[in-house]
Amino acid sequence: MEMNDSVKVSVVTVCYNSEKTIRDTIESVLNQTYSNIEYLIIDGKSADRTVEIAEEYRQAFAERGMEYIISSEKDHGIYDAMNKGTQRATGELVGILNSDDWYEKNAVERVVDTYEKTAFDMFYADIRLIKPDGSSVVKHSRYRKYATSRDWNHPTTFVKRNIYDRFHYQCKVVYDDWDFILKVRNAGYKIVVLNEVLADFRMGGASNEGGMRRALEKIKERYTIYRQNGMSRFYLIECTVHEIAKALLKE
Repeated sequence: MEMNDSVKVSVVTVCYNSEKTIRDTIESVLNQTYSNIEYLIIDGKSADRTVEIAEEYRQAFAERGMEYIISSEKDHGIYDAMNKGTQRATGELVGILNSDDWYEKNAVERVVDTYEKTAFDMFYADIRLIKPDGSSVVKHSRYRKYATSRDWNHPTTFVKRNIYDRFHYQCKVVYDDWDFILKVRNAGYKIVVLNEVLADFRMGGASNEGGMRRALEKIKERYTIYRQNGMSRFYLIECTVHEIAKALLKE
């Protein structure tokens, strides 16, 4: 039985040549227990069947009464596409779901239920990490004084739409999404965390690309973001341990 869908929620999926994974992503939105959803697919002019596959679902979304928008044009990378999607979104809340991840069936319902109880500005929850061998592990979310991206899970993040009028993605480095989160946090917005698994994340994306040389570059990128957002120099230790560990796990 569906709840009273009083809050409009926008979900943005950015994609490029995602024909192998995008069905899982799209169907996870289509099959939500909550139906007042606007779903925007922002494609970077894919050369494969990504857009063709997305078009196959128009009728199914119409039958559920969900708004379904597909845009395909060249962009300047993933964060440029995210900016395009969030600016086009008209929902009260906006979530970003990448084209190789998917929601649990009740994800949006749990987000709205939490929003109606807490009036959060930003929200995130636990995720299930799917490893290349098919095994999985739950990554829990936390909110604490010591800000670390290890406590945050981007597939479950939902933000009030008006925050995107104040902050946007800088389109500079792979960790621009964490820069956005720190800016929201430092501005004093209300952040609520839910310890339930609401999304599944395939490991192996841009932020998980291995190699020690690239790890050293990402240490610098991550540390720069912390410092630009007023964080202590001690975060260099956090950045170093985090990136070296990821690089070693990939080798």
